[in-house]
Amino acid sequence: MKKIFTIVILPVIIIILGFFIVKSLTAPLNFEKDRNFRQLLAIERLKDIRTLQTSYKTEFGKYAENFDTLENFYNNGYITIVRQIGSFDDSVAVAQGRVFRDSMEMAVKDTLLKYPGFNIDSLRWVPLVGEEFEMRAVVKKVSGVDVPLFEACSPFDVLLKGLNRQLIVNLNEERNITNRYPGIKVGSIDQPNNNAGNWE
Repeated sequence: MKKIFTIVILPVIIIILGFFIVKSLTAPLNFEKDRNFRQLLAIERLKDIRTLQTSYKTEFGKYAENFDTLENFYNNGYITIVRQIGSFDDSVAVAQGRVFRDSMEMAVKDTLLKYPGFNIDSLRWVPLVGEEFEMRAVVKKVSGVDVPLFEACSPFDVLLKGLNRQLIVNLNEERNITNRYPGIKVGSIDQPNNNAGNWE
């Protein structure tokens, strides 16, 4: 019996223990790799949301409150493009009336986010997860002035769904301790931040 234990069972136990040791050492590395990949995809989408929201505000003086409105703006909306002919620094051209500004209406979808692979129907979805980004828009009094604000975000619990649960909990706790949003976010409805992303 001792011989069987030494020849068969002990090596199996050693292999299993070795497997779990290697797994415990590589888990944080794999988690970071997966987290970085998902964050990069989400950041690109949040940048697209910011681009559309900024143009929407230019046209309507406020931000879109939901993705349906933003998608409709992309599919059916128009933005005003201002062109300048000549230079106002050229006093002779200005005096002769050869310098002027011209504005024209252009379809949003013919102007913005014209890169391969962009799909407006994917805009609201957190990549690889199948859940929507959270998006809010408000008008807030700042120093007595009404200021439109928006934010779009995804908490780590959604963004990293399916990855190591304990490592997600640790990441959330680290962000909470340092008083930072536990996830990926662009803009803020708490205070103006020039629509910056928390990755910038």
